Amino acid sequence: MFQRETWQVAIDALRANKLRAFLTMLGVVIGSACIVLVITVSLTGSHYIIGQIEGVGANLVYGELVRSGSRATTLSDEITLADLHAIVEAIPQVVAITGTHEIAMSLDLHNVARPINVIGVTQPYLRVRNLIILEGRWFDSDDMQMRSKVCLVTEHLAKMAYPDEDPIGRPLRLGELKFTIIGVFRERVSTFGQSEIQRDSSLIPFPLVQSFTGNETVETLYATTAQPQDVPMVTREIPEVLRSRHRSGTEYRVQNLSSILAAVRNIANALTVVLLVIAGIALLISGIGIMNIMLVTVTERTHEIGIRKAVGARRREIMNQFLLESLIISGTGAALGVTIAGVLAILTRTLLPPEFSVPVPWFSVVLAIGVSCVTGLLFGYLPANKAAKLHPTESLRYE
Repeated sequence: MFQRETWQVAIDALRANKLRAFLTMLGVVIGSACIVLVITVSLTGSHYIIGQIEGVGANLVYGELVRSGSRATTLSDEITLADLHAIVEAIPQVVAITGTHEIAMSLDLHNVARPINVIGVTQPYLRVRNLIILEGRWFDSDDMQMRSKVCLVTEHLAKMAYPDEDPIGRPLRLGELKFTIIGVFRERVSTFGQSEIQRDSSLIPFPLVQSFTGNETVETLYATTAQPQDVPMVTREIPEVLRSRHRSGTEYRVQNLSSILAAVRNIANALTVVLLVIAGIALLISGIGIMNIMLVTVTERTHEIGIRKAVGARRREIMNQFLLESLIISGTGAALGVTIAGVLAILTRTLLPPEFSVPVPWFSVVLAIGVSCVTGLLFGYLPANKAAKLHPTESLRYE
């Protein structure tokens, strides 16, 4: 489409007006950089949030007895360990299930009573809640069967109780009972106190709950599925199993994190669209700038166009020359914009925590360059067409 002579003439014309070409190119640089950065920021944010949620458990389903409403609940409505076993047997997609029971207690620490959240848990709790053991070990089957007075504590509680000592094997007095610390744990992804695990929490074997409450009912159940696509079905099936084992009309609320994941993805997509529209407006403005400058250029170079036509240049060659100038401006601007965006992304990556990854998606680069070049061609067509239609005789007489 563009002959060697056309390239040479277009490049010489841009060299003759370097400042004008750069200022015209500036809008394309900003617009293309915006496209790459918008997509990068959007993907980085959504990947981080989704990663945090999936760290809690993308396959996680949780449920509890609904205690509000006009219907009074009784002990027979409570979820039990037998209900957990029934759920596993009735729903093959459930690969692990656990139950918890929270107890607000006081911790005798250096002769000072401090409030602490004690949680009775069953043995699969470690796997289901995706916890990390920092020191020590998890409960074994003997701890559960023998109702051993052992516990795991959060990292903060361990440092508070034994700031300069290894807490493993050390005593911890919870209420009237003395426990032995066998492990220190933390959540794989912090829930910032929005789950049963608080900053100062202690986990104890679930059978010991009866020592504090007089019963072994489950306040919250957690179940994990083999595949994420099984989560909606399991969310529907668990209440059915529970209702079949308790009084008619008893309500159980069972939820999952899928709705949160979907909401995050929708918000990220909406934000991306809005920011891309803003970047598109920047490119539109730059395209109008290209068109205006090229129209001025055509007027200034009317005599030159007349000479080229007089020596045999065809209408198509004149049009191609001005289209090529627009394409060079937009293409070079896009390349500079993409480069600047990539450098900014790399610099930002060094300043963020390790869990933040700032990838520059290849399709954002292709999109930025493609849209910029198309913008240059579209807005360069009118000036190019005007130049091609100039009559040689009138052009030569133009001053």
